[in-house]
Amino acid sequence: MVKCSIPKTLTMAYFTVSEDLLFYACPLPLSERKKLDAYLLLLEKSSAGKYLKQINFDSEPGRPKIDQCRLFAEVLYCFALGKASLREMETACFTDLRIIYLIEDVQPSAASFSRFVTSLIPNMPAIFATIMKRIFSECGKDMDTLYLDGSKFEANANKYKFVWKPTTLHLRLSEKVANLLKLMHLEEGLPNEGVIPAKTIMKKIEDAEKISSTLIGGGEKALLKMKSQLSQYLIKSIEYEEKKAICGESRNSYYKTDHDATAMCLKEDYYSGLGSQMHAAYNTQILVSKGFIVTYYVSQDRTDARTLAPTLDQFFQWYGIYPKRVCADAGYGSVNNYEYCEQKGIQAFIKYTAWNGEKTGRNPATYEYIDTQTIRCLGGRVGERIQCPEGYYSKADYAFFLVKSCAKCDFEGYCKRFLKSKSKRSRIFEIQPRWVQLKQQARDRLLSPEGIEIRVNRSCQVEGAFGVIKQNMDYKRFRRRSMGRVTVEFALTCLGMNIRKYLRFAMSGVLPFYWVAPESLKAETFKTPSAKRIKNRMEKKRKLQPNEIAKKGYRRKGKY
Repeated sequence: MVKCSIPKTLTMAYFTVSEDLLFYACPLPLSERKKLDAYLLLLEKSSAGKYLKQINFDSEPGRPKIDQCRLFAEVLYCFALGKASLREMETACFTDLRIIYLIEDVQPSAASFSRFVTSLIPNMPAIFATIMKRIFSECGKDMDTLYLDGSKFEANANKYKFVWKPTTLHLRLSEKVANLLKLMHLEEGLPNEGVIPAKTIMKKIEDAEKISSTLIGGGEKALLKMKSQLSQYLIKSIEYEEKKAICGESRNSYYKTDHDATAMCLKEDYYSGLGSQMHAAYNTQILVSKGFIVTYYVSQDRTDARTLAPTLDQFFQWYGIYPKRVCADAGYGSVNNYEYCEQKGIQAFIKYTAWNGEKTGRNPATYEYIDTQTIRCLGGRVGERIQCPEGYYSKADYAFFLVKSCAKCDFEGYCKRFLKSKSKRSRIFEIQPRWVQLKQQARDRLLSPEGIEIRVNRSCQVEGAFGVIKQNMDYKRFRRRSMGRVTVEFALTCLGMNIRKYLRFAMSGVLPFYWVAPESLKAETFKTPSAKRIKNRMEKKRKLQPNEIAKKGYRRKGKY
């Protein structure tokens, strides 16, 4: 054992290293010490210490008091090293020289780390934002362009203990309750349809005590049986209402060991190869700029479409501005998201669902919206706006267009593939003009040179960030339960990845290089669709047997 004295290298208010340390093999290398000093200096300049001092954290009885700033520096660096487990943090305090340098002569237990991470929940957004502001200030970069993407991480919940929202079962139970109350002549005051609340059933049980057995066919014995059955229905109704309350309005499932986790489809399938792929998971969202994660958001939604607005709102709350540009994949392409970006003054470089098919010409759009009164179909014929025809349901935001003389069109079979009647020589298009306009605006932005540059960098930055988290940091599953703990854990993971990138910049002085479009780059265009290829593909599909269709992956209607 060699005793090595480490002098005080930084004069700081919150994050200091001043005590003599004992190293069990060799002293800390100079390169690692410089990196850690740069890390501590970043935390000091970010003013994260003032938020950490607000945390009321007490040590375990019989143990020395642990400074919150020093403990946070150790926890965050453990996450940067890929050590998110409490036991790994505890072990690192004895074996890892870097962690010993940060924590000094204190060895917190796993329970202390757990309580400290939990205590970070209310202050973590402010800590995250202030550190990222300092990083971008040091790098001399801005946050004008953001890249959005999401990924699902498995929750720390029992695999098989999931509960579905009992909507259908509750309705069936209410029907049984209504039929039983009619036999007991207590149907007065019941709702005509829908679920019968447990309070109503409880009140009917009280009213049943006043019923004379002479009114019931079967006498006293039948009445007692009905009362017993009604009590059982009450217990079941309370159970269903409890499950519904846990699920909430936006979810249809939860797990018994983690009520905030939702059943989601992931790539892995641990249900004995049955193909269900249902896991307890959380949907995580990140906003990336210049390779750094600037905002995180943890959601219970299975899809990404409803997560764009809350993620950008959170970015605004932290930094006080909205970005100039946002780029995302087709999972975020919706009317609400396009209109949200338009209201906030954000240029939305967001693909829509049919983008890839239209761009390659494999599944082209069947029409082009010209103006409020005119469209042009895929075959080049002009369609005029008409009133709502007979047999169609009129909607406020929809319009109808008639294209005549479809009989000799090369794209007739492709265009009419979803129509019930394919014998007519014309087609009526049902269009939502607002949605079509937003799609065309998004298409023009994505095909421009600026859009090409942003699309290329999106896959490098935001998908690369998830790649670093999952592969380099080996973080693929949450260790904690409940929404608050999971959110702070994911925040520390994202911040740990940012610290890794910043330290490479601090040591080398070079930021990662991302592709810049040359000035000579011209706007892209969609590939002209081939009627012959589309027709051959359709004919080939018609000849396939059902087992061949499933084998080749033709899962969705209209995919050829």
